[in-house]
Amino acid sequence: MKVLVAAPIHEKAMEVLTKAGFEVIYEEYPDEERLIQLVKDVDAIIVRSKPKVTRRVIESAPKLKVIGRAGVGLDNIDLEAAKERGIKVVNSPGASSRSVAELVFGLLFAVARKIAFADRKMREGIWAKKQCMGIELEGKTIGIVGFGRIGYQVAKIANAFGMKVLLYDPYPNEERAKEVGGKFADLETLLRESDVVTLHVPLVEATYHMINEERLKLMKKTAILINAARGAVVDTNALVKALQEGWISGAGLDVYEEEPLPKDHPLTKFDNVVLTPHIGASTVEAQMRAGVQVAEQIVEILKG
Repeated sequence: MKVLVAAPIHEKAMEVLTKAGFEVIYEEYPDEERLIQLVKDVDAIIVRSKPKVTRRVIESAPKLKVIGRAGVGLDNIDLEAAKERGIKVVNSPGASSRSVAELVFGLLFAVARKIAFADRKMREGIWAKKQCMGIELEGKTIGIVGFGRIGYQVAKIANAFGMKVLLYDPYPNEERAKEVGGKFADLETLLRESDVVTLHVPLVEATYHMINEERLKLMKKTAILINAARGAVVDTNALVKALQEGWISGAGLDVYEEEPLPKDHPLTKFDNVVLTPHIGASTVEAQMRAGVQVAEQIVEILKG
């Protein structure tokens, strides 16, 4: 059996495939035309957030039995086309939970203590101590929008900092909330009462621009918004307006409606905004877990 690995995965994941006796073909991020050529006789494909596994690709692979996404989202896979062909699609949704949760607090500290701003000023030879007054996290309320795997990890870390935890989720799990000392609230209450709002929901029709102008206006003027979920969960134009007019104190963003973020994007102009290039899952540990989990699922499926 042949497995096409069309994106970089951890060496331990490659070992799982080769030890199972599969022939592994590796080509990094082929475009659609090249991918169509590569899939003609493969039994499985592994991708990350790219390349796209389109209907054309799927229809060009008569032996294809499984598509693996080493990561969380399945946005780049035509799920309908796979379903029509009886092709299984697997991923590793829990692999990066801790990594994303830790980045949330990296962004939060960078905004709350003005770390990125201070670093820029130091490199410019400016001792900006008076401009770097920050806030402590202890005693503050963190509002976690989406209480799944990542939201749960964020709540655990928030506990260690002595924060109060408010939760919003359309399917509240009270037992899990008790484990982290969290309380559920409706979204509007959470936005009004939180000192930090962090987003951990998938991008679906119901969450598109969930954080819009109306909801940004509900937040405290001292509040910080963190988004390490999906860019379009936040209405970017509304967020820019909120920052310009001081509706909130600042933001830490790892995801954007347009990626890569254009060089002169309005969000790059704010000293109270910290930006990272979609690195939530970019840790050695998360990438190892993601690759290995997908490889193991592929072995299990192909070997029956």
